[in-house]
Amino acid sequence: MKIFGFAGWSGSGKTTLIEQVIPRFVRAGLKVSLIKHAHHRFDVDHPGKDSYRHRAAGCSEVLVTSRQRWALMHEVRDEPEATLEDQIARMSPCDLLLIEGYKYYPLPKLEIYRGVNGKPPLYIEDKHIVALATDTPIDSPLPRFGLEDYDAIAAFVLETLELKS
Repeated sequence: MKIFGFAGWSGSGKTTLIEQVIPRFVRAGLKVSLIKHAHHRFDVDHPGKDSYRHRAAGCSEVLVTSRQRWALMHEVRDEPEATLEDQIARMSPCDLLLIEGYKYYPLPKLEIYRGVNGKPPLYIEDKHIVALATDTPIDSPLPRFGLEDYDAIAAFVLETLELKS
């Protein structure tokens, strides 16, 4: 399983970019999965649903399954947040595992950078950033792509991970 990350400040367009490159990887014949790190509280369940009620009652895990999909919800409660390694180990085998977030984690990643965010580029401090997708002129030795240059970004990831046939 090859792993590649996408990092950037909130509002930079990570999700939009990833959403556009995933179909390109799939068309290349790859089985693709993704781990997204959220810095905020989130819930995939809704109050009133059976699974929500079971978690609220104290279950550590609730697995909801149907013919179309299944989802495992794990309540962290007082446990420390799982590491990225822990989460990777939970993933089913695939050809390409994409990581959204974990901006300081040591894995090859593309930085999505928008100057209007007013934040400094991450690549200056992070040697694991191997390329930039940006709407801002940046003087960097790294390969640079436009924010909507999805074909070139996908090709770069495939080549970097040696997944290109």
